[in-house]
Amino acid sequence: MTEQETIHVADVSEGIGGDATAEPGSPVELPVVDVLTGRSFITGKSGSGKSNTASVVIENLLGNGFPVLIVDTDGEYYGLKEEYEILHAGADDECDIVVSPEHAEKIATLALEENVPIILDVSGYLEEDTANELLLEVVKQLFAKEKRLKKPFLLVVEECHEYIPEGGGMDETGKMLIKVGKRGRKHGLGIVGISQRPADVKKDFITQCDWLCWHRLTWDNDTKVVGRILGSKYASAVEDLGDGEAFLMTDWDESIRRIQFHRKRTFDAGATPGLDDFERPELKSVSSDLVGELQSISDEQARHESELADLRQELDKKRQRIHELERELEEARDLSNMADQFAQALLGKAEAPYRGGDARSVAASTVAERDEQSDLDTYDAAAGDETDRDADTEGSKPETKESPETKESPETKESPETKESPETKESPKTQESPETDDTAVREDEAEDTDIVDATDDVSPDADDVDPVTRDDVAESALRFDDAVELGTREAVIEELRGRIDDLTDISRGMLRHYRREGVSDPVAAHIDAGGDGDAEHAYSRHRPIRRAGLIRHAGRGHYAYAVPDLIREAYADRLDDESVDEIVRAVETAFVPPAERSYPPDAEPTDLRDGDTRDTETRDDESGPNTAEAIARDDETVESEAEPTEERSTTSSGLSAAAREYADRDRSIGE
Repeated sequence: MTEQETIHVADVSEGIGGDATAEPGSPVELPVVDVLTGRSFITGKSGSGKSNTASVVIENLLGNGFPVLIVDTDGEYYGLKEEYEILHAGADDECDIVVSPEHAEKIATLALEENVPIILDVSGYLEEDTANELLLEVVKQLFAKEKRLKKPFLLVVEECHEYIPEGGGMDETGKMLIKVGKRGRKHGLGIVGISQRPADVKKDFITQCDWLCWHRLTWDNDTKVVGRILGSKYASAVEDLGDGEAFLMTDWDESIRRIQFHRKRTFDAGATPGLDDFERPELKSVSSDLVGELQSISDEQARHESELADLRQELDKKRQRIHELERELEEARDLSNMADQFAQALLGKAEAPYRGGDARSVAASTVAERDEQSDLDTYDAAAGDETDRDADTEGSKPETKESPETKESPETKESPETKESPETKESPKTQESPETDDTAVREDEAEDTDIVDATDDVSPDADDVDPVTRDDVAESALRFDDAVELGTREAVIEELRGRIDDLTDISRGMLRHYRREGVSDPVAAHIDAGGDGDAEHAYSRHRPIRRAGLIRHAGRGHYAYAVPDLIREAYADRLDDESVDEIVRAVETAFVPPAERSYPPDAEPTDLRDGDTRDTETRDDESGPNTAEAIARDDETVESEAEPTEERSTTSSGLSAAAREYADRDRSIGE
């Protein structure tokens, strides 16, 4: 192809704007290179012949073997297939192949590298975004490939005002078309924009065009555009142009001519339908190889979509299953709450022995007195030495025999096991309940596992209001390996202090009671903390302490102070007692008053009261270093008065030992 090659598309016409140097009917030819690589704008109102003009130019190019790509927005160019082998790609079934944005690169490759003429029919896409994305990707691929190939190629865009409007709202597709108009020529990529409304087309595009065709226009805004570009006489004359007649303005000869374009040779699919029957012509088919290459992409896309659909379906099933499990979990929680409320409603009627309630059973009353007597024995044992503890135990037996409730208990009097066993006769507690031996065995097991069996909590203190199960133990167990870094002293202290800070004031008071007593029951702790003797109130305020792991079950409804044990577990029993005591004291500053911190948690109440008095007097009379010395002397006094036995520790770490002593003491009394 040489630059002198031209295509004959029209003839000179008579009238205003005619060519004075040529006779009417003289041929008008366009240079092929300028058409293929240039920028053109064809405009005119509907029915004026603008689409016919574009088709005539395309037919001449195709006839000379030059490929083009036509962006068809109305589905009116497929008539070219009547004479030319051209690939019709789009979204309709009448297209040779249905394409999507995934086919863009292959379409550009066919057009530029294999010289395949293509009609990109975007009229059949239901989603406008899909059509815009397809066009954008195709133009991008054409522009990128032309930078390398440098091959003359023409892109024809119908209804270009939809993509490059004069007003705002131009998307990425319009910006890409403007880019082709400004920079495509030097790469060999030309563009023809076609529109029936020149006033609506961005002027940056029109002013960049090398050749323009102005068909008939009648709207004032459109004729004003003609007047600004061609002149006022053309603005008036453009309204009188006939069908197919136009003013042709070209840069290569700097002329304006009034010409009459030829009629297209192929089927005019864009013609207005008339009364005659519509007969679709026989169209040429394209090579099956071309369609096969695009079809393979479609098949791959369909496979991906099928896989995505399967994955979505599987995801929906999993979501539905998760929803079902969440519902079942919520129902289980509701049932658990209902069972807990029902148990509290039933068992909350039982009152502690010292309140003299009528709802308690005789057996429960007997066991409660046995527990109460055991508490007194344990308290006496903590206050005296080994000899005094034995004496107190012997002295407590006659009191149990004289208990009015014990004498009135039918189970105690009528139990055959009690009458036949000599050991039972010698033990007041055994006389009170024939199930003492079995209960003691169960208490030993509960002490090792921290799990309460139903038979262990037969107590009028309403222990069954808050039963301890394996799940409760697992829930309330403090796991420092998840919460803090193992062996970090500050982290351990902060974790425990945080759990204590979350407690209410009365719950912290109950915790102080357990620290002071070592082993006790919730009702006694509640009263000591300033609460009432109501079991339901006591257990509701006791539950946060237990779930925080600050106390642990010690058997038969009693609980032991567990902070030292938690610290040992946090360090995997790698700390000595002195280091444990130091951390315990740091933790206890969160809930233990300063007056109590200098005394062991199991100090005698009288020592604590005396210590409070001495500490107060010392603070009133002295200050500075003298006050510290006085407190130290008080500490030494308390330590000298405490029982120096191996079984009982004088530090916070002795709390678990007190719990073991409590169980051992109970078994010794039972024997």
